[in-house]
Amino acid sequence: MPAVTPGLELIIFGVGVLAGGLGSLLGLAGGVFLVPFLNLGLNFSFQRAAAISLCTVIATSSSVSAARSGKQLINLRLGMLLEVATAAGSLLGGITAQLVAPTLLQKLFGLTTSVIAVMMLTRLNRRNVIIDPTASTGALGGRYFEEESGCVVGYQVKRLPLALTASFLAGNMSSLLGIGGGVIKVPVLNAWCGVPLRAAAATSAFMIGVTATAGAVIYYGRGQLAPSMAAAAVLGVQLGSWWALRFASRVPAKWLKILMAVVLIVVAMLMFTRPR
Repeated sequence: MPAVTPGLELIIFGVGVLAGGLGSLLGLAGGVFLVPFLNLGLNFSFQRAAAISLCTVIATSSSVSAARSGKQLINLRLGMLLEVATAAGSLLGGITAQLVAPTLLQKLFGLTTSVIAVMMLTRLNRRNVIIDPTASTGALGGRYFEEESGCVVGYQVKRLPLALTASFLAGNMSSLLGIGGGVIKVPVLNAWCGVPLRAAAATSAFMIGVTATAGAVIYYGRGQLAPSMAAAAVLGVQLGSWWALRFASRVPAKWLKILMAVVLIVVAMLMFTRPR
């Protein structure tokens, strides 16, 4: 790990701002960008980079959950159900690591995110909202006020087995590659399971904090967490999250989908080029 200096902490703070903004808007963990940047750009060990990333994930999750809980965007019933599958996938990550080469997993992950990005772009003008206030949302659906529609809208959760499978794979990949599972869960929930992007992002942000907490404690216990670096990253993430949450409701869902597709393509490129 490079020497701790104020300049390095400032750089990490700046990257944290970007990661926090994207994480709040799209329900992704900042580790998608932070881990490769620390590992490849600043020569941090993968374990130390992942430890700092997990701290920022917890910060992002806390900020987004606190800000959006009153807006009913977080679907607690769906989130807790999918978290069971995510946790199971994370626990089995160690077994998968023994059966499949990490480099192959990275390539498969890159291919998967590329396909999902294309699917997101083909569904730019499709919205998963129900305007009729009397329509049923089902056992796992929800309602929230949407500024674009100017009223309370509802949605139904479809293809639950697919959502559970995606959550399991997201937890598995998160454990193996040190990135957030939201990069899989959010687009799958939006493209195939009927969940509006804003609700999917808010629910994912709530879930990733639960998953990341246990991992951060383990890294800290092993002495692999650099407190000053983590503090700089967390402060940056908090600032980025605050800024993004102020403007999130004004951004049309179409542009959020385009941003999500761009992020997925960048992640795919990182997975194809990043050494293990």
